Amino acid sequence: MANKSKYIDNLQAVIGKAHGCGSAHVESVPVHEVFRGQTVWDGVIEVFDLAGHPKAKRCYAWGYQDGNRTRYIAVLEIPPVESALTALRAAIRSKAQK
Repeated sequence: MANKSKYIDNLQAVIGKAHGCGSAHVESVPVHEVFRGQTVWDGVIEVFDLAGHPKAKRCYAWGYQDGNRTRYIAVLEIPPVESALTALRAAIRSKAQK
């Protein structure tokens, strides 16, 4: 990634807008998810500690290319979400239901 600091800043802005709280970057977690023999995600999910959210202490966020636009996803760590992998799976399920 060319400018990871700007990417992290963008994710923090998305978290703030979507969930109404501040965040601090904790770590970057590589995730590879396969569904029915096809890779559905092979990338890095960023982990953030949250400040001021009433239900969650942590959030998982990442960006992906959709054509020539970058889209961002921020998933709160609220059961059943308990890791970067389960956050990714929840986002995939949510998108599939739309």
